[in-house]
Amino acid sequence: MQNQWPAVLALLAGAFACGSIPFGLVVGRAFFGSDIRAAGSGNIGAANALRAYGKAGGAAVLVLDALKGFVPAAFARAYFDAHLAAAWGLSQDSAASYDLAGAAALAAVLGHCYSPVLKFKGGKGVATLLGTLFALSWPAALAFVLIWLAVVLPSRYSSLGSLSATALSPWLVARFSGQRGAGIGVALAALVIFWKHRENIARLRAGRENRIGFSR
Repeated sequence: MQNQWPAVLALLAGAFACGSIPFGLVVGRAFFGSDIRAAGSGNIGAANALRAYGKAGGAAVLVLDALKGFVPAAFARAYFDAHLAAAWGLSQDSAASYDLAGAAALAAVLGHCYSPVLKFKGGKGVATLLGTLFALSWPAALAFVLIWLAVVLPSRYSSLGSLSATALSPWLVARFSGQRGAGIGVALAALVIFWKHRENIARLRAGRENRIGFSR
């Protein structure tokens, strides 16, 4: 069992590295000839890409940021079933499989929020968290999207929708997957996301938060 831990640590390091890819910056430079950090709020995430580059740019960043959460979490579950379950005397798709995927989800969100590529700065992690939810429990991910839409469509506050859905994400994962351990990793990722949104929270309370538009 102990011989498997280097592989687990390597998997988590890979999840962090995957999460650290700044796709907002990549999309902006490759397709729009600009640095997204110089536009709008300066954030590298999908909401700012929507403001800066319109629907196509926002959608591209959203999908890519979600994939860098989905891939590590899905790989963690697959790796557990293929290599760790028998070695640890556990069944495939067991609680431990979800625990490892939850840890990979946390690592990917941390990579996005504190990317070494950006001198340990980064985005706010919401799209990456959403991607991990699709790997852990797709009904939880769909519920996350519905909560976001229910808040953002009437208010046009992306941050408020993100915070609302993020706050419920640990419960959603535990409820739909039936695995509380996975919810722990998601809960820790949610705390990171709330910390990264602290300025948004202050602006929401002061009535000065930026709204998003859907016209372009």
